[in-house]
Amino acid sequence: MNYFTKKSFAILIAVVTIMGLTQCKSTKKAAPNVTGETLVETYCSGPEFQSNKDFFRSNAIAESMDQQVSRQKALTQARALLAQQLEITLKNVTDAYVNSTSGNNVENLEQRYEGLTREVTNQKLSGTRTICEKTTKTQAGNFKTYVAVELSGEEILGAMKAKLSGDEKLRIDYDYEKFKKTFEEEMSKME
Repeated sequence: MNYFTKKSFAILIAVVTIMGLTQCKSTKKAAPNVTGETLVETYCSGPEFQSNKDFFRSNAIAESMDQQVSRQKALTQARALLAQQLEITLKNVTDAYVNSTSGNNVENLEQRYEGLTREVTNQKLSGTRTICEKTTKTQAGNFKTYVAVELSGEEILGAMKAKLSGDEKLRIDYDYEKFKKTFEEEMSKME
């Protein structure tokens, strides 16, 4: 091979290599444009902030021109979601527990359990623990707060035990170990 052929061959290889690298880069950049989607990071969210067999958890996002208002709105929303989750879970536990007991006044027993469940839920929500809190400022100048809160299943179970054993009429029909087993079964469904 002569000098010009070697030089032309080397230039050709360099051009092909550069084109190949450029093509790879543009393919990677084109992927998001093809779908028209952009990945958004949501703080205080994801598997570690979801309910499981040990904790009830919820998260929320709120925005306001005032930072404190943004935070308060997010906490209020997170607690409201937590209350809904608690009510549904405790309703399922109460239904399963009451249906497994025998007696003449099952309807009265169920109503009393539901009343105590609401009372415990309202009382315990004040004891929620904030496990994540992040605040950002939007382009519009507003504050955006992300929060996640949790409440221990053991705390709920203990509060239910205290309320149920304190009610004389329910104490006759109340079997803590049976109630606890039903509660734990319902909690394990969250895994």
